[in-house]
Amino acid sequence: MLHKGGLVKSVRFKSYKYIGDPINAVKIFNEKEVDEIVVLDIDASRDKRAPNVKMIADIVGEAFIPVAYGGGITTLEEVKELFYNGIEKVVINQAAISNPDLITQIANSFGSQSVVVSIDVKKNILKGNRVYTMNGKTATGYKPIEFIHRVVNAGAGEILLNSIDRDGTYKGYDLLLLKELAEAVNVPLVIAGGASGIEDFCAGVNAGASAVAAGSMFVFQRPHNAVLITYPSQKLLETELYSRI
Repeated sequence: MLHKGGLVKSVRFKSYKYIGDPINAVKIFNEKEVDEIVVLDIDASRDKRAPNVKMIADIVGEAFIPVAYGGGITTLEEVKELFYNGIEKVVINQAAISNPDLITQIANSFGSQSVVVSIDVKKNILKGNRVYTMNGKTATGYKPIEFIHRVVNAGAGEILLNSIDRDGTYKGYDLLLLKELAEAVNVPLVIAGGASGIEDFCAGVNAGASAVAAGSMFVFQRPHNAVLITYPSQKLLETELYSRI
């Protein structure tokens, strides 16, 4: 996540810890043979600011892997500019609430595979799981199952599902929520929030995820959470993940 121009990692969408310069991080992830990077500017929508195309272009210029971007996207013209500068997919969150027609516009113009909707879920003690926006601060009132149908019908070609309650906790993915939503739609669903190791990746895929994402386990060294960008080797992934799913 990008916050005030720097790369940060959160715990439950708050308590941000500075990781470093995003371009340096991208260079390291290149060497680690990461499959894809998702860059989320968590300030842009809150500040009602358009995507910082120059910064994004600088990041993409150093990446040898696909980069998806989200944050502050409100118009089709902004999406066109992002694609022109090398972004592979755009990630929509707040605009999926305020302007769901934008999802349809992007899908019609560039294909549904180019538009990802990020669904951030937090458990309400009285009402159960609900969808939130604005970095988990604004309740939408939607149940996850209602919202995922809404955005897929609008044209979303991929879903990034994040559990706010598990973000940065190393407690594993919310597999019950994942299973419910994966069975409800026929688009790729990427699960995030809570991964602590390859066993969580396996559990996520076996529960219905098309792909898995992680943050803390790639940028911190436990048990003291010292900053150390790392990634499982391809050999380890082949023996411990791909062979078990």
